Amino acid sequence: MSSNLGELLLREKLLNTEQLKDALEYKKKNKVSMGTAIVSLGYVSEEDMAQSLSRQLGYPYIDLDQFDVYPDVINLISVDIAKKHLVMPIHRIRSFLTLSMVDPTDLNIIEDIRFRTGLSVQPVIASESAIINAINKYYGSADSLRVKQIVDEIEQAEDTSVNIIEEEEEDYDIEELVQSTEEAPIITLVNTIFIDAIKKGASDVHFEPYERSFRIRYRIDGTLYETMNLPLKFKNPVTSRVKILSNMDIAEKRLPQDGRIRMRVKLENGNRKEVDMRVSSIPAIFGEKVVVRILDKSMLKLDLKQLGFEKESLEVFMDAISRPWGIILVTGPTGSGKTNTLYSAISNLNSFEKNIITAEDPVEFYISGINQVNIHEEIGLNFAASLRSFLRQDPDIMLVGEMRDFETVDIAIKAALTGHLVFSTVHTNDAASTIHRLVNMNVEPFLIADSVIAIVAQRLVRKLCKKCRERHNLSPDALIDIGFTPEEVQTVKPYKPNGCNECNNTGYKGRTGIFEVMKVTDDIRDMILARAQSKEIKKKAMEQGMITLRQSGLVKIKNGITSIEEVLRETVRDMEE
Repeated sequence: MSSNLGELLLREKLLNTEQLKDALEYKKKNKVSMGTAIVSLGYVSEEDMAQSLSRQLGYPYIDLDQFDVYPDVINLISVDIAKKHLVMPIHRIRSFLTLSMVDPTDLNIIEDIRFRTGLSVQPVIASESAIINAINKYYGSADSLRVKQIVDEIEQAEDTSVNIIEEEEEDYDIEELVQSTEEAPIITLVNTIFIDAIKKGASDVHFEPYERSFRIRYRIDGTLYETMNLPLKFKNPVTSRVKILSNMDIAEKRLPQDGRIRMRVKLENGNRKEVDMRVSSIPAIFGEKVVVRILDKSMLKLDLKQLGFEKESLEVFMDAISRPWGIILVTGPTGSGKTNTLYSAISNLNSFEKNIITAEDPVEFYISGINQVNIHEEIGLNFAASLRSFLRQDPDIMLVGEMRDFETVDIAIKAALTGHLVFSTVHTNDAASTIHRLVNMNVEPFLIADSVIAIVAQRLVRKLCKKCRERHNLSPDALIDIGFTPEEVQTVKPYKPNGCNECNNTGYKGRTGIFEVMKVTDDIRDMILARAQSKEIKKKAMEQGMITLRQSGLVKIKNGITSIEEVLRETVRDMEE
């Protein structure tokens, strides 16, 4: 029956006979719907197809983003059937079910839904991408549905258990606030949000108050996604519940606060795992914005070979960490995976013969056999004080979370020059510019040249979904402009994201690192002593075989691991730096 779709588009002159034949062959070969085949071949856009069907069949064309679907309607059709037929239930009135479809000419689908639900089906038309987005939104997980059910129950309850605190009030009834957070619906709502985030692999949960709504977003693979938009009445109870769980002062709403939550989660396979969460709150104009960072140890990769190093870069890095003394610096912006690289390095060195001590702000993951210290600035336990005390603990290897000031760098250099291996991080754009960052902190060049043995710059890029990635056809000139050589252009075949159910229709799944590992050779030491510019140091390092961030990204494009857009977003051409 779905061939009717092709005939309708042929009648509207959106397809020709040859294109219809191609689409039928594509449909049969790839076992997809007729609509998917036509759009995939690029013959007709989703929008034009939907509008054309609406004109010819008389069914309304709808924007699914404008609809709020209730759980009782969603439960009428299973997620498997919704994905199989590309349909989304919208509304139910008595014995009639409004069903959004890509292809309402497929009577087999309509009959199947009627049989499964026992309801008369009234089709409406929506684009395929809109239906896929709606399926991901409403069928995302059992936990997502549970959240919607909780919200619906609270909204419809006549005697709601959520206590509303007016915006203009300056004094808060703490007993009332605590009581509101201990009501069963709020406890269940907050727990379910956390569980859903953990199962989806989110690294952060953002609770964001606005003038008329309370938005919750997850960061997954480095990108933020809105998961729900709650009514404003949830703002204070939900925020206070999170603050209570993290041992914050719920009465203090004017100052930033930090806290911690440890949660044991039961997985779908019956196993349990513990997750550590770091909580931060700041006072925004419409209330407190709370960000919960999820530290899931199962997501931590401690195998250096799995981080994304190129073979040559990994050999340089392994040679550096096997040295008995010196400083190894890892640089990059916040969220670039520096902690993972450092943990992987010290885990690789962890043995009964080594005394390894770390100073971190805060300790993100606990590693057996390594002595880890939490920084507490408020009582004077900063990086410099910790590092100074470490030297009296007979260490072999030390990790300092960050080199923020001259005092910390000075002690680290002295430690390196007296037979210790020191790891730390600095915030710079690339490996070579780290030298000038240290000079700007009033460190003498001869001390840098004598102590620093390697510098690693890194970024994180999203990995293409292997199930749905597709070829990205670019001209040779465009590839050369990105950084490929004329010889490489002849063989490189890049991919681009597409989107499927496996990757939540994003086209990406997971992340990997791109690395620039600069070994401080004798030539580079001479340049440091001569106060050479960063670009000159980088040029010399490249002449000696250093793979730059852009080159590391190009390798991953060539291997089909990531897209051109991801590499361009995180790196610049070497000649432009």
